[in-house]
Amino acid sequence: MRIGLVGAGPWARSTHAPALAAHPGVEFVGVWARRPEAAAEMGAPVYDSYDHLVADVDAVAFAVPPEVQSVLALTAAQAGKHLLLDKPIAATLDDAERLVEAVGHAGVGSIVTLTRRFAPETRQFLDEARGKNWSAGTGTWLSGALLGGEYSLSQWRHRDGALFDVGPHVFDLLDITLGRIAGVALSRVDTRSDSWTITLEHEGGALSTSVLSLRTPVQPSLFRIELSGSDGVVTLADRSTPATACFAVLLDEFLGSIESGTEHECSVHRGLHLQKVLSGAAR
Repeated sequence: MRIGLVGAGPWARSTHAPALAAHPGVEFVGVWARRPEAAAEMGAPVYDSYDHLVADVDAVAFAVPPEVQSVLALTAAQAGKHLLLDKPIAATLDDAERLVEAVGHAGVGSIVTLTRRFAPETRQFLDEARGKNWSAGTGTWLSGALLGGEYSLSQWRHRDGALFDVGPHVFDLLDITLGRIAGVALSRVDTRSDSWTITLEHEGGALSTSVLSLRTPVQPSLFRIELSGSDGVVTLADRSTPATACFAVLLDEFLGSIESGTEHECSVHRGLHLQKVLSGAAR
């Protein structure tokens, strides 16, 4: 499949570009980004316009801020191109709904880069959790990403904080194990420290509490998902599989879903469900 990349920031450089270049089923056609000099570092031809890139590919991978992605991805879908979307899929619920509508109307495939979902340690955790009786869960992701380092200059992360950046990963795993998230019971944030505390209600009656931050001085980042109930306790605290390896599995499954004509479980519709949770927590 001919895939083009939009974006040339640290995530595109460290994950998207090397994974696309290495995959045997992908022809990494080129890159378009706001800064051509950064795009030139991605190891693929640099396009002078987004429209030219879209015209040359079968699918577009996005590594740009959510408010940019929703507009550009809508254009790509309308052009009949498959989508590899970053999370969250949009900056607002309205934009997310418009994108989902465009994808459905065009009949194109989509997948959201919920990176940890494609790690072997996560899949082992999901296998252990499946079919058991869980009544409560906790999710933790504490990072100092906004205090220094390559992501500290990300304007959208400073604006939206941990809720929109790491929240989708945590909520996705709590949703799939405890039951579909039905609502937000509590959401509190200390803006100075970007410390979010969010309690979610799940279908079936389970509750989960998440603590998220991108301004906590901790190294390495602290990640943990824990479920408890009458079947005991199960925990995921391993995040050791590199993002490029996760993305390789994502590409395998994305290509398979396109070939078979079946919707992936991490499609744009999954992104919309998580966007609704984000919107509820942000309010």
